Amino acid sequence: MRTFIAVEIPEFLREEFVQLQERLKKSDADVKWVEPENMHLTLKFLGDTEENKMEKISEILKRIAQETKQFEITFSDLGAFPNLNFPKVIWVGVDKGKKELAELATRIENGLLPLGFSKEKRTYSAHLTLGRIRSPKNKDKLKKILEEKIEIKEKGKFYLQKIVFFSSKLTPTGPIYTKLAEFPFS
Repeated sequence: MRTFIAVEIPEFLREEFVQLQERLKKSDADVKWVEPENMHLTLKFLGDTEENKMEKISEILKRIAQETKQFEITFSDLGAFPNLNFPKVIWVGVDKGKKELAELATRIENGLLPLGFSKEKRTYSAHLTLGRIRSPKNKDKLKKILEEKIEIKEKGKFYLQKIVFFSSKLTPTGPIYTKLAEFPFS
């Protein structure tokens, strides 16, 4: 079973991000947009996970969550990986709470090392994926909209209160995420 660990975002922010997607869609670029119900901040992608590791993963996540205090998250700018000239992923960046998310991701990663999950090669980058580019069609129009410095009205302010362990099933129409467990902070 494919699994990952993430942070959910509140409904009011999902609505805000759908509005951002609508604005970006005006570029008519070839993008697979993330469905609102699938919007989240990934802390650690585990990939194919053996059944016999699920309970241990949950124990580790529960302990980490109990050692974590709630913290505020705000979102800031739009961007693309690897960059605006060659975009593959369109994202919204985290502003306030970026450091705390990175620390949480590191604690999760270190906690899961004994179970055989490897460390990420890249530095953790707190972001919410809005879409994945499928082809270069209208890439320049998309870049122009991304460079406009679109303002996020709500600034995305919310308090992070838990981490969630998800399974991910890939389908022809897109992934289906299922919550396996939630771990509230202290």
